[in-house]
Amino acid sequence: GDLILNVDSDTTIAPDVVSKLSHKMRDPAVGAAMGQMKASNQADTWLTRLIDMEYWLACNEERAAQARFGAVMCCCGPCAMYRRSAMLSLLDQYETQLYRGKPSDFGEDRHLTILMLSAGFRTEYVPSAIAATVVPDTMGVYLRQQLRWARSTFRDTLLALPILPGLDRYLTLDAIGQNGGLLLLALSVLTGIGQFALTATVPWWTILVIGSMTLVRCSVAAYR
Repeated sequence: GDLILNVDSDTTIAPDVVSKLSHKMRDPAVGAAMGQMKASNQADTWLTRLIDMEYWLACNEERAAQARFGAVMCCCGPCAMYRRSAMLSLLDQYETQLYRGKPSDFGEDRHLTILMLSAGFRTEYVPSAIAATVVPDTMGVYLRQQLRWARSTFRDTLLALPILPGLDRYLTLDAIGQNGGLLLLALSVLTGIGQFALTATVPWWTILVIGSMTLVRCSVAAYR
């Protein structure tokens, strides 16, 4: 066929996912499209509930905004459709994915998306194409997953730097926010720990600011 649908083994797709994604791919300028991710085990633990909320934010704020400007920066692996002709033209680069000079097997979805954008294709988000995937239900598994994703985000942002000037300026702002925000959060936490260790005082302002930002963001998702 002309289109390839990628679905993770722990993912269940709605009956209309194929038709909705393929409808978006009728535009030959679109190289890839992703659906909306949900947690199939959302009700299991407090962690799976929070991850389901995180997925909602990632899809319906981040991906939706990126799609408005023609470039979803990561078509998520659990459910994404690709144009076969575009994928074949990128296969050599895709199969030789490296991280620090060594073969890499993580972040393949983000990597392929960046290659699609580098080749001049658009990438899209289809919120009505619903896919439910199993998410981590313990903190250890979740943290290992997030470490893999963070490596992928930083690595493929470097790969995307040459193409950002050719995309809408919002995408540059988004890339700075995704990477700079994580670094600022890490710096804030480390300075808070340093303050506590050196002065034996609790960094209340750091805790208050981080907590407030988290509460606002989660409240928006919970309300929506």
